[in-house]
Amino acid sequence: MRKVLASAAILAVAGSAMATNGDNMIGVTPASEAMGGLGVGMPIGSIDSIFRNPAWMNSEKGFTVSFGGILFMPDVKARYSGLSSHDSGYVSSRANFFTVPEIGITNRINDKVVVGIAAYGVSGMGVDYKDKDPRLANMHTTLQFMRIIPAVSYQVNPNLSIGVGLDLAWGSLDMGATMKDNQNNLYNAGGGQSSSYGVGAQLGIGYKVGDLTVGFNYQSPVSMKYKHVFDSNGDGSYEDLKLQQPQEVAAGIGYKVLPNLKVGLDLRWINWSDADGYKQFNWKDQTVIAIGGEYQATPALKLRAGYNYGKSPIRSYSGLNGNTASTIPNLGTFPDFNVQWFNLIGFPAITEHHISFGGSYQVSKHFAIDLAYVHAFEKKVESSGKNVLAGNEDATVGAKNSQNEVGVALRWSF
Repeated sequence: MRKVLASAAILAVAGSAMATNGDNMIGVTPASEAMGGLGVGMPIGSIDSIFRNPAWMNSEKGFTVSFGGILFMPDVKARYSGLSSHDSGYVSSRANFFTVPEIGITNRINDKVVVGIAAYGVSGMGVDYKDKDPRLANMHTTLQFMRIIPAVSYQVNPNLSIGVGLDLAWGSLDMGATMKDNQNNLYNAGGGQSSSYGVGAQLGIGYKVGDLTVGFNYQSPVSMKYKHVFDSNGDGSYEDLKLQQPQEVAAGIGYKVLPNLKVGLDLRWINWSDADGYKQFNWKDQTVIAIGGEYQATPALKLRAGYNYGKSPIRSYSGLNGNTASTIPNLGTFPDFNVQWFNLIGFPAITEHHISFGGSYQVSKHFAIDLAYVHAFEKKVESSGKNVLAGNEDATVGAKNSQNEVGVALRWSF
């Protein structure tokens, strides 16, 4: 099974994706992304439903296969300012172009059961400040996380469907930076790329009455352990990092306002504050809102638009005390300011507001193309305090992040 997951990962995650709700993509298919990441409260498509709410797979009438991908273009910058090191200004990361493919298949077995399997790149982030301003310590990070999800949906009655999915997860983490040891000597802290595997599950419910749909989905946490990724203290030993993708609870509603217009609203809670790795880096929970609509302009053309918002899980702080510290499992103890330094320079998952547009075109009876464009508006987060690792100087660290992405999927239905 590990060989299967690793092989699928090459297809499902190519490069690191600076995702948008924390380190999660707002959606995994162009149809969903074009509507702000909808898919819990109303069916967007059977391939998307495998990930967002497997109960809605029962909206599929026959057999569907989809191949697609997202071109992800983040614009990430970081800044460090201290009394002795002056101000770097905002420096751009080289990690600015990634691809995130997706593939899925669903098939109706009988009038009550639909089965499917899909592989998605769903989470990730990355920066590259190697040979940039020395104040940024040559920081480079790459986190990739993908899921292969076999799922089944069962129609209990004409109104109610339930669905379950098994999340077979693969992750990869690479962290590197130029650090100082206890004798003030510089060393390379990076231990190289490390992979891990995990298992999770999800449960979805969909209910339809007339033109109204409502849905619920629960996604369990997935625990990962990346071995020998970072030397936090310069002793030559590379420590492990436990990083748990958090549990999520989501609910939504959809309504067909007109025969050719439907709209939806999803709310999703992401439990970063209880997830190993994220909670020690002081990530806060997110409540994500997604709003979107789909308009059937012609028999062949659908137009979509949406909006997505989730408050950054990484917040701004001032007056961080260099004498208080957070213990990161296996990595050791870091002063509060330096935890923020790692967050904002290495893992700046801070974007909040997103708008999206797109559509689909039915080329023939069996073949359609889905398109999406998403823009995440620039968000800036800065924190200040005492940097104990730089002589206890008063310092400020900051990040800016904006994003553009284009998604395309080719879909065959029979």
